[in-house]
Amino acid sequence: MLSRILIASFLFASVAPVAGATMSEPAEQPVQTIEKGSIAAKYQEAATKIIDAVMAENQAYERLEYLCTKIGHRLSGSTGLTKAINWAISVMIKDGQENVRPERVMVPVWFRGDESALITHPRVHPLTILGLGGSVGTTGKGITAGVVVVEHEDDFLWLDEEDKVRGKIVLYNNKMPEYDPETGSGYGTTVRFRSKGASMAAERKAVAVLVRSVTAHSLNTPHTGALRYDENLPKIPAAAITTEDAELIARLMKQGEAVSVHLSMNARMLPEAASANVVGELRGSTNPEEIVVIGGHIDSWDVGQGAHDDGGGCIIAIEAINVLRKLDMIPRRTIRVVLWTNEENGLRGGKAYAREHEKELPNHVVAIESDGGVFRPTGYSVDSSDPEKQSIGAQQVRDIMRLLSPLGPMKIATGFSGPDVGPMKQGGVMLMGHRVDGSKYFDYHHTAADTIDKVDPKELSENVASLATLAYILADMPNRLGTETESKKGATD
Repeated sequence: MLSRILIASFLFASVAPVAGATMSEPAEQPVQTIEKGSIAAKYQEAATKIIDAVMAENQAYERLEYLCTKIGHRLSGSTGLTKAINWAISVMIKDGQENVRPERVMVPVWFRGDESALITHPRVHPLTILGLGGSVGTTGKGITAGVVVVEHEDDFLWLDEEDKVRGKIVLYNNKMPEYDPETGSGYGTTVRFRSKGASMAAERKAVAVLVRSVTAHSLNTPHTGALRYDENLPKIPAAAITTEDAELIARLMKQGEAVSVHLSMNARMLPEAASANVVGELRGSTNPEEIVVIGGHIDSWDVGQGAHDDGGGCIIAIEAINVLRKLDMIPRRTIRVVLWTNEENGLRGGKAYAREHEKELPNHVVAIESDGGVFRPTGYSVDSSDPEKQSIGAQQVRDIMRLLSPLGPMKIATGFSGPDVGPMKQGGVMLMGHRVDGSKYFDYHHTAADTIDKVDPKELSENVASLATLAYILADMPNRLGTETESKKGATD
């Protein structure tokens, strides 16, 4: 049904007028010398042309501003997401892109409802909360119970022995470390309590869960995100609280106080709804059947505007092919923009794309995802199920990164690329992650503070320039990414 609605309605969608805008991971720094006969040497002139054009003028910021301020947050199943899908389709059609279409995806629908929490003992203090995505609500007039604090899984050993969790609210007070330029944010390990904490506590007969927000910095700002229930255990309410409130409760208990909290949440799951991935193409000139995918996820949480997560990722992909078309730089292969739906609380869009395009995956040269914000670009990760292909691909991308030196130092890493492109890996598709300076990302991630004012127009332009240049070269170079040229093969035989 949604596909018909979208097709019928997007042509009439209100599109903001767009004017030209002037504008952390361990790895090696690029070498500036460009060897004769290298990929970088072949595409040096093209890269300069793209970067200069983007940094002189582009429409990325105006378009992101429209998405954030006119449409706003875009949770799966919401009217905001449907409006964003229609708008993105209309923008790519206006740009002259080909095969622009929605691809239907059924998505889960979670309704937040009213929510509140309050310390009732030893003193009255309101808590700032955000229910975790997918959480059940409280029943009746809510839950009032004592709190037990858990910093690490090992804390459950003594709590289990003394049966101290039964009937209580568990507070996970696991601190996220400060950002480290070499090791990153620590999000991947800290987020485990948000993801699995409710079921861990339910197994021990707890009645609810509070989770310290997964961030190293807070101004009384809670961070939401999805949880995963174990279907074999009771589902109990779960909410994120601010780092300040988590510290307050922990300090009170260290001082010997028994802390009680009243929690009220009206959250609930609704029937699944129809949504869509958005697809648009810059068709290749000689090998259009071979595809380079670029994109981000168009859904967001129901707070803030989803500016960095992941409106920016969508906009830089849309603008990358817009710039190339304006420059009449049509590569050999097709560059396909995909805006995935339902990344935040289900990954239905990424899974549906891989499933529905299964027969086409052998012709996917690479799939690049941007889902880490649009701060200063710092490079790319390369990921393949074939270690040799990954090694060759990483070396080729390292060569290309020399052309991006006007945008700043670039690094190459191997491994994780992105959640939406991930399902294509088992189909043999080479994956890449678009990387940026991550030092501020988790200050805003999944919060009401993820708004357009946190986006620097110059950095956004740099992201467009980086992605457009890389996508063009990967779509145009004679050999597919991850395969050696015949001359190099002969040299190693």
